[in-house]
Amino acid sequence: MSQHRHLLSPLSLRGHTLRNRVVFGAHTANMSKDGLPDAQYAGYLRERALGGAAMIVAEPVPVHRTGVLTRGNFRHSTDDIIPAFRSVTEGVKDAGAVIVQQLYHIGAHGDSDLSFAPHWSPSGHVSYHDSDGSHKMTVAEIEEMIAAHIAAAIRCQKAGFQGVEVWAAYHSLLDQFWTPWSNARDDEWGGSLENRTRFSRRIIEGIRRACGEDFIIGLSVSTSDSHDVLLSTEALAETVALHDATGHIDYVTCGHGGYLDFERLMPTFLFAEKLTAPVTEVLKGAVKHAVITSEAHVRTPENAESIISSGQADLVSIVRGQIADPHLARKTIEGRPTDIRGCISCNQMCWGRRSRDYWISCLINPSVGREWEWGGDRFTPAETPKTVLVVGAGPAGLEAARVAAERGHRVDIVEALPQTGGQFRLAAEQPRRAQISDLLDWYERQFEALGVTLRLNTFVEEEDIAAHAAEVVVLATGSLPDPEVRQRWAPSLGPLPGGDRPGVWSAEEAMRREARLGDHVIVLDEGGNWRGVGTAWTLAERGHKVTLVTPDAYVGKELTRTSADAPARVRLARLGVTFLTEHCLTAWHGNGATVRSFLTGEEQTLAASAVVYATTNQAFDPWPETFDGKVTHRIGDCVAPRQAPYAFYEGRKLGREL
Repeated sequence: MSQHRHLLSPLSLRGHTLRNRVVFGAHTANMSKDGLPDAQYAGYLRERALGGAAMIVAEPVPVHRTGVLTRGNFRHSTDDIIPAFRSVTEGVKDAGAVIVQQLYHIGAHGDSDLSFAPHWSPSGHVSYHDSDGSHKMTVAEIEEMIAAHIAAAIRCQKAGFQGVEVWAAYHSLLDQFWTPWSNARDDEWGGSLENRTRFSRRIIEGIRRACGEDFIIGLSVSTSDSHDVLLSTEALAETVALHDATGHIDYVTCGHGGYLDFERLMPTFLFAEKLTAPVTEVLKGAVKHAVITSEAHVRTPENAESIISSGQADLVSIVRGQIADPHLARKTIEGRPTDIRGCISCNQMCWGRRSRDYWISCLINPSVGREWEWGGDRFTPAETPKTVLVVGAGPAGLEAARVAAERGHRVDIVEALPQTGGQFRLAAEQPRRAQISDLLDWYERQFEALGVTLRLNTFVEEEDIAAHAAEVVVLATGSLPDPEVRQRWAPSLGPLPGGDRPGVWSAEEAMRREARLGDHVIVLDEGGNWRGVGTAWTLAERGHKVTLVTPDAYVGKELTRTSADAPARVRLARLGVTFLTEHCLTAWHGNGATVRSFLTGEEQTLAASAVVYATTNQAFDPWPETFDGKVTHRIGDCVAPRQAPYAFYEGRKLGREL
């Protein structure tokens, strides 16, 4: 308690007591079914309430037909959502948390494919979500939108929410009214600050009148210095102060980035932590009534305690940190912060799935989105404890061993390498990715606490497995690079011509410093992900001249779903990495490579001292199908080479079923 005493102290909002300062902030989980919440979404939020969060801000609901943004949005403008949300709010409140719902409209930045409606905005400016323009709202439409916000708040109250959070962040509709660049109106809704905030103040005043004095009203804002047309910190503070002076606002939460700089909105490991703390400190000095919440890359209890104890904010919103470990707050309360499974800020299965319009999950916590059927991030004891041997300590093996031990099985895990993690450990060696190392250290601490026997530098043969006392064998031996360097986008080429000459190395060999690369390296990246991009970045930082060749139209194509592709390209470009897109390698000559354009078919030869390839791996499974007298399972890359989330998922799933 003393280590995080500011974070764990209670706080009152409109007569509602928050048991600590940890908020599970608003984000789109995309879990609705036909526009309504069901057991999946209820289980998702309830797990975070059980995990100790003080306040939960439920997924934003569009207030109007012109504000639909995702397939999974909840229904707008209908009382149908009221009974469906009662099961959500009751579960959260029963678990001890306060629950409010965010109300939103994205203004100009809509999605016509989903809304089939024009995007309403103050001045008819362009959309930064799709390539469409927007519709300048009439005065009657402004009044309609004000009424829509108030009606949505009334529905929230009837559904059992204890408040609402009015969304004015990320250059949304309200922010578009606030910002002179996007509000070119010359009537009472534009021009002066008084006029530009009239829309949002009318909404908030209407909600207060309709919902009463014991109803929490929050205001969501954001900060960004990426474009000088956006509100400065000083202008944002002045705007917040004007709303605070009404006495209707109970808290203000400040996020980062927005539609004009999407990569900052859910910042990956490429960005610093505690991103909004300097701005929330300014906002705290500007308000007299509201408390201030800092969000965006807070991530850990240590960061949270630092922000609150230093007076930079009163509350912290930890979203991805509580996706990765829904019991973050409870473990902190119990004095067990080292037991928290730390978010690795990858965005791969949270924002990465949401960006493709699926419901969200988590790379390192595959129970996310499955709480309602898996019982959350908690495990029931096995009816009959067994002895389990896990071969391979990569993501699949680590998670299977941990979950099996959590359920009471006796677990041995063996690994041929001197460290746990397999290829995931190599990813941790890439720039700014040390959070992966922290996760692997967490597994080893969990093994020690659970009595798992971990044996490193242990290569087992078939007869070793057969002789082991285990009743259950789990093979999680991973995958290996393709020695023939076959390219999926050059299928007729077969093995790379000249690939048996010196100078051809896998990304794994390059990351382990086993490769003798010379000065100029060609990185062949067929995946468009961190395996290729991160390896190129690493080699450039080590001083090599790097040319990155990819069949994709741009570097980091598969990173787009995580919003990390553009920042990654910036870093590569600043390190002098040359990009050659929409090309394949057709031959390696020992001192250079021939590359072919997919667009023109033309070939050219690039001088180079080495090729490092990041192509599709091959499963490594040298074992018999079964071992006599033992139940045998295969999980992870030894079944089929894939990315890390699916290894963690199969490890969790199998551990639960043993």
